[in-house]
Amino acid sequence: MSESTTPGKKGNLTGSARKLKDNAADWHNLILKWERLNDEGSTIATKIVNLGLNKKSNIETDMVMEGGSLTTGDLSEDLKQSNKELEEECVKLQDVVEKMANILSKMEKIVHAERGICELEAFQYGEKGRAEPLFHTWPTQQFAEVSSKLYESYKQELALKKTILQELAHTSNADLSMVYLSSWLYQPYIEDSGKLLLEGLLLETGHRPL
Repeated sequence: MSESTTPGKKGNLTGSARKLKDNAADWHNLILKWERLNDEGSTIATKIVNLGLNKKSNIETDMVMEGGSLTTGDLSEDLKQSNKELEEECVKLQDVVEKMANILSKMEKIVHAERGICELEAFQYGEKGRAEPLFHTWPTQQFAEVSSKLYESYKQELALKKTILQELAHTSNADLSMVYLSSWLYQPYIEDSGKLLLEGLLLETGHRPL
């Protein structure tokens, strides 16, 4: 055989096996980076909600004191400072979302690379693929399927993050703000099944001991 089937020993792996093992490590590292960004974004989003609610309170107070509607020139210094801080935090959250989008593009490249490996094996060995798995038990196609499932969940999650980014600073309803914050933090599209897929991928490629 031209390619080693010994998982976990970097020096022995070549070709498709080496690439698949490297991809598994990349998945692990990209997801760790995503989680750090999610925590950072959650902190920023909480500040945005608090600033937005404070801004609403300040506007209502100023309107009572002025006895009517306010124009831009009538804004108190506290309100102007609040607007500035709110804008700064929104820029920070936008930066987090852009970094997440960059992570997603790297995930997509892994999916394309693994589909390419499957196409190569179909050409070399026929539709059934190679007789022996590259690692323990998974056929090569399973790597591409797991990567696709992981990618799709993070793609949906990024779309939700973008919606939260657009809406958060403009929401004066406290209950709705809490829904946005909860959705950001708990990431409904990234389910526990995704964590199991990642662990299975790491086990299969020898990054985790069996």
